[in-house]
Amino acid sequence: MLLNSKSLLEQLYDGYDEEYDCPILDEDRVVDELDNQMREGGVIVDYHGCDFFPERWFHIVFVLRTDTNVLYERLETRGYNEKKLTDNIQCEIFQVLYEEATASYKEEIVHQLPSNKPEELENNVDQILKWIEQWIKDHNS
Repeated sequence: MLLNSKSLLEQLYDGYDEEYDCPILDEDRVVDELDNQMREGGVIVDYHGCDFFPERWFHIVFVLRTDTNVLYERLETRGYNEKKLTDNIQCEIFQVLYEEATASYKEEIVHQLPSNKPEELENNVDQILKWIEQWIKDHNS
Protein backbone atom coordinates (compact mmCIF):
# COMPACT_ATOMS: atom_id res chain seq x y z
CA MET A 1 0.00 0.00 0.00
CA LEU A 2 1.03 3.63 -0.24
CA LEU A 3 1.73 3.89 3.45
CA ASN A 4 5.14 2.25 3.53
CA SER A 5 7.15 4.75 5.53
CA LYS A 6 7.40 3.68 9.18
CA SER A 7 7.36 7.26 10.48
CA LEU A 8 4.30 8.07 8.34
CA LEU A 9 2.52 4.99 9.65
CA GLU A 10 3.32 5.96 13.23
CA GLN A 11 1.80 9.41 12.61
CA LEU A 12 -1.44 7.71 11.60
CA TYR A 13 -1.75 5.83 14.89
CA ASP A 14 -3.81 7.14 17.77
CA GLY A 15 -2.61 4.90 20.58
CA TYR A 16 -2.33 1.20 21.21
CA ASP A 17 -5.07 -1.33 21.96
CA GLU A 18 -3.71 -3.63 24.66
CA GLU A 19 -6.71 -5.99 24.44
CA TYR A 20 -6.17 -6.67 20.72
CA ASP A 21 -2.39 -6.14 20.85
CA CYS A 22 -2.31 -3.70 17.92
CA PRO A 23 -2.03 0.01 17.14
CA ILE A 24 -5.21 2.09 16.87
CA LEU A 25 -5.49 3.78 13.50
CA ASP A 26 -6.61 7.41 13.39
CA GLU A 27 -9.11 7.03 10.56
CA ASP A 28 -9.48 10.78 9.95
CA ARG A 29 -5.70 11.16 9.52
CA VAL A 30 -5.63 8.18 7.14
CA VAL A 31 -8.35 9.71 4.96
CA ASP A 32 -6.60 13.09 4.99
CA GLU A 33 -3.28 11.47 4.06
CA LEU A 34 -4.70 9.42 1.18
CA ASP A 35 -7.25 11.83 -0.24
CA ASN A 36 -5.06 13.48 -2.91
CA GLN A 37 -3.68 10.15 -4.11
CA MET A 38 -7.14 8.63 -4.25
CA ARG A 39 -8.44 11.55 -6.34
CA GLU A 40 -5.70 10.91 -8.90
CA GLY A 41 -6.96 7.33 -9.25
CA GLY A 42 -5.21 4.08 -10.03
CA VAL A 43 -4.87 3.16 -6.36
CA ILE A 44 -5.66 -0.17 -4.75
CA VAL A 45 -6.45 -0.04 -1.03
CA ASP A 46 -5.96 -3.20 1.02
CA TYR A 47 -7.48 -2.99 4.48
CA HIS A 48 -9.62 -5.10 6.80
CA GLY A 49 -12.46 -2.58 7.02
CA CYS A 50 -13.98 0.07 4.82
CA ASP A 51 -16.66 2.06 6.59
CA PHE A 52 -14.47 5.14 7.07
CA PHE A 53 -13.27 5.40 3.46
CA PRO A 54 -15.31 7.86 1.35
CA GLU A 55 -17.58 6.28 -1.22
CA ARG A 56 -16.18 8.54 -3.95
CA TRP A 57 -12.83 6.76 -3.73
CA PHE A 58 -13.92 3.42 -5.15
CA HIS A 59 -15.29 1.99 -8.38
CA ILE A 60 -15.27 -1.56 -7.03
CA VAL A 61 -14.83 -3.25 -3.65
CA PHE A 62 -13.66 -6.83 -3.17
CA VAL A 63 -14.32 -8.56 0.14
CA LEU A 64 -12.16 -11.64 0.67
CA ARG A 65 -14.01 -14.46 2.42
CA THR A 66 -12.35 -17.35 4.21
CA ASP A 67 -13.68 -20.56 5.68
CA THR A 68 -13.55 -20.20 9.46
CA ASN A 69 -11.38 -23.32 9.93
CA VAL A 70 -8.81 -21.94 7.49
CA LEU A 71 -9.03 -18.50 9.07
CA TYR A 72 -8.56 -19.90 12.57
CA GLU A 73 -5.38 -21.71 11.55
CA ARG A 74 -4.00 -18.58 9.82
CA LEU A 75 -4.64 -16.33 12.78
CA GLU A 76 -3.37 -18.87 15.29
CA THR A 77 -0.15 -19.19 13.25
CA ARG A 78 0.21 -15.39 13.42
CA GLY A 79 0.04 -15.59 17.21
CA TYR A 80 -3.26 -13.73 17.67
CA ASN A 81 -4.46 -13.71 21.27
CA GLU A 82 -7.68 -15.57 22.08
CA LYS A 83 -9.92 -12.47 22.10
CA LYS A 84 -8.61 -11.18 18.77
CA LEU A 85 -8.85 -14.65 17.24
CA THR A 86 -12.43 -15.22 18.46
CA ASP A 87 -13.61 -11.78 17.33
CA ASN A 88 -12.11 -12.27 13.86
CA ILE A 89 -13.81 -15.66 13.50
CA GLN A 90 -17.14 -14.19 14.61
CA CYS A 91 -16.77 -11.36 12.09
CA GLU A 92 -16.33 -13.92 9.33
CA ILE A 93 -19.27 -16.05 10.52
CA PHE A 94 -21.59 -13.03 10.64
CA GLN A 95 -20.24 -11.50 7.40
CA VAL A 96 -19.47 -8.26 9.22
CA LEU A 97 -17.04 -6.90 6.61
CA TYR A 98 -19.30 -7.79 3.69
CA GLU A 99 -22.27 -6.11 5.36
CA GLU A 100 -20.11 -3.11 6.22
CA ALA A 101 -19.08 -2.85 2.56
CA THR A 102 -22.65 -3.13 1.23
CA ALA A 103 -23.80 -0.53 3.77
CA SER A 104 -20.96 1.86 2.86
CA TYR A 105 -21.00 1.54 -0.95
CA LYS A 106 -23.46 0.77 -3.72
CA GLU A 107 -24.26 -2.92 -3.48
CA GLU A 108 -23.51 -3.51 -7.17
CA ILE A 109 -19.83 -2.57 -6.73
CA VAL A 110 -19.24 -4.94 -3.79
CA HIS A 111 -18.04 -8.43 -4.67
CA GLN A 112 -17.04 -11.40 -2.52
CA LEU A 113 -14.04 -13.54 -3.42
CA PRO A 114 -12.99 -16.80 -1.74
CA SER A 115 -9.59 -16.73 -0.06
CA ASN A 116 -8.91 -20.21 1.29
CA LYS A 117 -6.25 -21.75 -0.96
CA PRO A 118 -3.29 -20.44 -3.00
CA GLU A 119 -5.08 -21.23 -6.28
CA GLU A 120 -8.00 -19.05 -5.15
CA LEU A 121 -5.53 -16.23 -4.58
CA GLU A 122 -4.32 -16.64 -8.15
CA ASN A 123 -7.91 -16.69 -9.45
CA ASN A 124 -8.71 -13.57 -7.44
CA VAL A 125 -5.72 -11.71 -8.87
CA ASP A 126 -6.76 -12.76 -12.40
CA GLN A 127 -10.35 -11.64 -11.80
CA ILE A 128 -9.27 -8.28 -10.39
CA LEU A 129 -6.83 -7.71 -13.28
CA LYS A 130 -9.61 -8.49 -15.80
CA TRP A 131 -11.88 -6.03 -14.05
CA ILE A 132 -9.16 -3.33 -14.14
CA GLU A 133 -8.53 -3.94 -17.86
CA GLN A 134 -12.24 -3.70 -18.62
CA TRP A 135 -12.64 -0.57 -16.53
CA ILE A 136 -9.75 1.09 -18.39
CA LYS A 137 -11.31 0.15 -21.76
CA ASP A 138 -14.72 1.44 -20.71
CA HIS A 139 -13.37 4.76 -19.42
CA ASN A 140 -10.79 5.56 -22.11
CA SER A 141 -13.07 5.36 -25.12
